[in-house]
Amino acid sequence: MRRTVFDKDHEAFRRTIRDFIAGEVVPHYEEWEAAGRVPRSFYRKLGELGVFGIEVPEEYGGAGETSFKYTAVISEECARAGVSFGGSSVHTALCLPYLLKYGSREQLQRWMPAFVSGEMMTAIAMTEPGTGSDLAGMKTTARLSEDGTHYVLNGAKTFITGGVQADRVLVCARTAPPTPEDRRSGISILVVDAHSPGYAVGRTLDKLGLKTSDTAELSFTDVKVPVADLLGEEGEGFAYLAHNLPQERLGIAVGAYAQAAAAVRFAQDYVTDRTVFGTSVASFQNTKFVLADCKADVDAMQAVVDRALDAHEAGELTAADAASAKLFTTELAAKVIDRCLQLHGGYGYMREYPIARLYADTRVTRIYGGTSEVMRSIVAKSMGL
Repeated sequence: MRRTVFDKDHEAFRRTIRDFIAGEVVPHYEEWEAAGRVPRSFYRKLGELGVFGIEVPEEYGGAGETSFKYTAVISEECARAGVSFGGSSVHTALCLPYLLKYGSREQLQRWMPAFVSGEMMTAIAMTEPGTGSDLAGMKTTARLSEDGTHYVLNGAKTFITGGVQADRVLVCARTAPPTPEDRRSGISILVVDAHSPGYAVGRTLDKLGLKTSDTAELSFTDVKVPVADLLGEEGEGFAYLAHNLPQERLGIAVGAYAQAAAAVRFAQDYVTDRTVFGTSVASFQNTKFVLADCKADVDAMQAVVDRALDAHEAGELTAADAASAKLFTTELAAKVIDRCLQLHGGYGYMREYPIARLYADTRVTRIYGGTSEVMRSIVAKSMGL
């Protein structure tokens, strides 16, 4: 079926990204995986290409586009090639929406030029050791100084994607204790300079997949954060986080669909070339049936993703819609990729084959952005259950 979710501008952008990946990413990807991160120079190349400024208003050096579909194109093309852009997806898909919606004009003038160029990379620090998805249980505190000029930040965060190389981190912290009536109250977002005294990057975490995106533990010991770096209003942080979750979960759904689609293509190419017992693996009925089932599953995922992308563009994507899309695509992608790996036999378990990387990379999609269990709770609540 003809896909209608993208227009000619999106498709022209797709060709640009595909060529960029072929020339600037694929030849170096194994080296980046071994290093556990992409080089900073690569982020500057993304800046030069205009990737970081797509949704940034023109007055701050961006292209001024409002369509999230360009981000979806990048996800699809990275999956197609079996690569990623390191921690850059956090920079644009997670941090940028908060900055654009809640940042003051002064803040945007101060931060956006370097954000767009890739000279200043950002990350967001929500999760803490021992709290997981329970953001209301965070212990990190930011106490306002007596003279009211700065906050004093103390605490620790974990699982921070892009945290090793970030120059600014959106840190969620308690500026006031929770109330008995509302555990979510008193949380604020501070845009912290990673070069501040008392700010420390701890372990670089050794993950199962997503090897080129650096993920770190962070700690803060009496870090002074100017009040000018408070994002939005004090105490409104949890509401801000909830506002961006539908787009974040949509992005994860797009990525899961794209990874599943790529897995089918990788498996089809492999079984066509591979011979067993003197015949092509693709000639066996089991192979044909497995790939046919996978293709049907990918078609269903594409329909869900495309509908969600259009709903988001129209401002109609609800929290429950996004949760449903994430739940469906991430759970089904895991099954599709597993079946495609099985068709590779022993070679599917070797990381030199992209199917092995996809298998490891896709596992986290059922965890970050809210676990599948949390997604089920959101969908059930929307049903009145």
